[in-house]
Amino acid sequence: MTTRKEDGASRRDFLKLAGTAAPAAVAAVAAGSSPAEASETPVDDGRMQDTAHTRAYLDSARF
Repeated sequence: MTTRKEDGASRRDFLKLAGTAAPAAVAAVAAGSSPAEASETPVDDGRMQDTAHTRAYLDSARF
């Protein structure tokens, strides 16, 4: 097998670059974002909502 050097980047060089560039890009995005804000949610008292869908399910589950 002959060894030849091409003018462009090889696949191995690309994989080395991709392996180091991806974590750096994720860190840059995470550092530049603002903190998330939670929206107002209604108080959940642990019960299911009384809807036509839940009534139909409960009616079909009765023995």
